[in-house]
Amino acid sequence: MAVDLVVRGQRVFTPRGEGPAAIHIDRSRGTIAAVTAIEAAPPVETIDAGSLCVLPGLVDTHVHINDPGRTDWEGFETATRAAAAGGVTTLVDMPLNSIPPTTTLGGLQEKLAALEAKARVDVALCGGLVPANAQGELAELFKEGVLAYKCFLAESGVAEFSHVQEDELRAGMRALAKIDAPLFVHAELPAPLAEGERAAMGLDPRKYATYLASRPRRAEDAAIELVLRIAQETGARAHIVHLSSSDALGLFRKARDSRTALTVETCPHYLTFASEEIPDGDTAYKCAPPIRERNNREKLWDALREGLIDQVVTDHSPSTVELKCSGSGDFMKAWGGISSLQLGLAAVWTAAQSRGRSIRDLVEWMSVAPARLAGLSGRKGAIVVGADADLVLWDPDAAFEVDVATLEHKNKVSPYHGRSLKGVTHRTLLRGRTVYRRGTPFDDAVRHGRWVRRV
Repeated sequence: MAVDLVVRGQRVFTPRGEGPAAIHIDRSRGTIAAVTAIEAAPPVETIDAGSLCVLPGLVDTHVHINDPGRTDWEGFETATRAAAAGGVTTLVDMPLNSIPPTTTLGGLQEKLAALEAKARVDVALCGGLVPANAQGELAELFKEGVLAYKCFLAESGVAEFSHVQEDELRAGMRALAKIDAPLFVHAELPAPLAEGERAAMGLDPRKYATYLASRPRRAEDAAIELVLRIAQETGARAHIVHLSSSDALGLFRKARDSRTALTVETCPHYLTFASEEIPDGDTAYKCAPPIRERNNREKLWDALREGLIDQVVTDHSPSTVELKCSGSGDFMKAWGGISSLQLGLAAVWTAAQSRGRSIRDLVEWMSVAPARLAGLSGRKGAIVVGADADLVLWDPDAAFEVDVATLEHKNKVSPYHGRSLKGVTHRTLLRGRTVYRRGTPFDDAVRHGRWVRRV
């Protein structure tokens, strides 16, 4: 291996801990050749991080890019620019909201054509489990290189991606158990959601409390209980995405105690905001499941401390300004999704630091654990020899006020607008190549992102 770049700093975060180190990089391979004491660095091109933190690139396993087909919502170009600016070097694109969805081999090929022309960071792909392929093309998609599968237990919001019923979920999980592929589950059940919608009828649609009443906790809780039961029956690996309801935490303790392969994530918005603080008519806060009460938020933080929740990813879910109903403020009609790829690291750190959590916690939640879930440990998510040289130079003490006009994602809507956050990304490297540098415009001629296939 020929080392042609060294990144050195006083605060380098490796699996051994935080401390001074020099990271030796072979850019021809894009990998880390050695991690040594600073004094052992060879006389080659050097990036001196000084007192900035050097973190492994973030791995975000829950991102909706919508390309091809709905690039007016978002596309690989803008999404991966936002990712690079936020320190995310690898993301997993969800199979829905694009047209066609990634539920067939044909859909996968169209996704790849869009990705390879535009990506500025590395992108892995998630296949879709829908009624039409519950026993069909799942193994073929896995063989082609998708890392996982995604399903909905209630309507997804787009006609191209139908939700699965219990029998279809069971059949799909049996099929995935045979190939040892994880299933990401949007866990809300239709019947409790229908009850919630009936309860909200006639209430003011501009009030956030109306929307919150329409998506009760029991919709999540019952869905997670169902997934746990089928995971125990089939031996499949299941992962609950974007956990909102703290009432379901006991089910994950049950899964842990029974050694059932059920994991869970939560998102920056559930750890940052509280329903009591959301202004009526401000539909930028709408997501599904919804942001819940302050005490619910703190229980999610407790679950992170306990290790029941082991990762935090964004569920970056953009749409057009019109679909967010920003003019009418109608929560019941607005698209449910929050765009936060560029802000996830700062948002989580701001909230974590105020609760006594460390930067090492941040690395575990946002790099190490998501890489493990996606089957990318050893390649992504850690500063170790042989891994891709994906690095973030980051100042945890610098504060900034969010201005949506400066964000890289396509539609400039965010509930973080005007909020003060801590943690500024100065530079992002992908396989040893700089893909973002603060204060420097993106080079439209240079795109280093690749498709990360299952190996």
